[in-house]
Amino acid sequence: MKKAIFSTFLFLVFGFTVQAQLPDNRIPWTTELLTWQDFAGNPDPSNPFHANTSSGISYSWSMKQTGQDIEFMYEVHTYFLPGESWVKPGKSSSHLLAHEQLHFNITELHGRKLRKAMEEFDLLNTREIKPALKAIYNNIETSRTNMQKTFDAETRHSNDAAAQLKWQQFIKEELEKLSEYSS
Repeated sequence: MKKAIFSTFLFLVFGFTVQAQLPDNRIPWTTELLTWQDFAGNPDPSNPFHANTSSGISYSWSMKQTGQDIEFMYEVHTYFLPGESWVKPGKSSSHLLAHEQLHFNITELHGRKLRKAMEEFDLLNTREIKPALKAIYNNIETSRTNMQKTFDAETRHSNDAAAQLKWQQFIKEELEKLSEYSS
């Protein structure tokens, strides 16, 4: 959890949590790689793809006033959902697993972007805190969704090995740039 303390003359205390009800078996992002055993969902036979990674970002925040100081606290979690992630029988290769790991890494990259945005949030000059934080989250979530789609399009869902290697390097570099905001 990160905290920031602000001196001000505000007398109100706000708190808010934005977190969907999530299964207890979600896997937080770490530097440890996913394994095919983590993909516990049932494959959709009508889906043309060989595997699916379900991952997401949740956040919560609160504020507490003590005297003239206001403390802004937040948490951001990046997670993988095993029950919603799957691989079709006979399709589990190390190359495809690396592709699915990159989807999870893209989610972590955007989790780091959200942590950075929360750290830089201008609490004292924001009148409507809840909608402002929701807008930040929505922008980052839109960026995450767009990057996931671009990644799949450019790699042709893992079929273009050279493009996947370029993405692997790009995501690694972007994660390193935001390493101070790691899970």
